[in-house]
Amino acid sequence: MKTGIFGGTFNPPHLGHMIVADHVAHELHLDRLLFVPSYISPHKRTGEEHAAEHRLEMVRLAVEGHSCFEACGIEVRRQGASYTIDTLRDLRALYPTDQFFLLIGADNIREFMTWKSHEQIPDLATIVAMTRPGYGVAEGVAKPAGMISMEVPSIQISSSNIRRRIREGRNVSFFVQVSVLRYIKSNGLYVDSQF
Repeated sequence: MKTGIFGGTFNPPHLGHMIVADHVAHELHLDRLLFVPSYISPHKRTGEEHAAEHRLEMVRLAVEGHSCFEACGIEVRRQGASYTIDTLRDLRALYPTDQFFLLIGADNIREFMTWKSHEQIPDLATIVAMTRPGYGVAEGVAKPAGMISMEVPSIQISSSNIRRRIREGRNVSFFVQVSVLRYIKSNGLYVDSQF
């Protein structure tokens, strides 16, 4: 089975995430694509752990109804800093015969060599560097073995902008699925700087 792995804080998950993931799933003929919300991103550490269960539930709602998308709570359940190598090892134990594809933004390739056990990651998954139109992997940057570059639609939506708009009382209904927006409202998320 061909399985994509799309990690991130997803705070909140938005339509940009879904559009890009759908594009990659189609291009690579993936059988499933796991959305893996981090508990704590080792590169951010901005308090996302307080909202981890909320973020996982929003991802579940966001992927509902898509034939190959699945929410995966492996990092939320593990807690602590979410290192890619640990997640890949855990997923390999769960799905020993799957062929894994790790989706990351092309901008993260510059930092890839600083990731925990980065040299072992290409042995566990093919890295798919998602580029935006007009923005690829920087020249002169060391690239992981076997990496695939894939141009994806450039969607100008960010989770931080959605959180800011909610704090300001502005409309976000064009940025997230209806089910996610209902969840945000019913749980009073993002109305202050707690998240």
